Amino acid sequence: MKFRPLHDRVVIRRVEHEGKTTGGIFIPDTAQEKPMEGEIVAVGPGARDDNGKVVPLDVKAGDRILFGKWSGTEIKLDGVEYLIMNESDIMGVIDSSTVTTLGVAKKKAA
Repeated sequence: MKFRPLHDRVVIRRVEHEGKTTGGIFIPDTAQEKPMEGEIVAVGPGARDDNGKVVPLDVKAGDRILFGKWSGTEIKLDGVEYLIMNESDIMGVIDSSTVTTLGVAKKKAA
């Protein structure tokens, strides 16, 4: 991908979930909601503060994040769909060490 976001914008690829409920019922694509989870593909250099100094972003490429349902602008580059949004639209970063393949958080051993 040859795209570089500007300022405090990030490029996100949605993470697709399996189209089956926990009870084993398959959900057709037309009935599924778009996931609100994604992986950051690229980040901008950061926003400028009042003094003109660049403040770097808190997220980096490769982070798995949660974002709002209607956040961002959908684009298509090289046949792949991405979202572009400001860093402020990101709700949080998912720590990969606490997520299982089922999407259920597990407790860390104390």
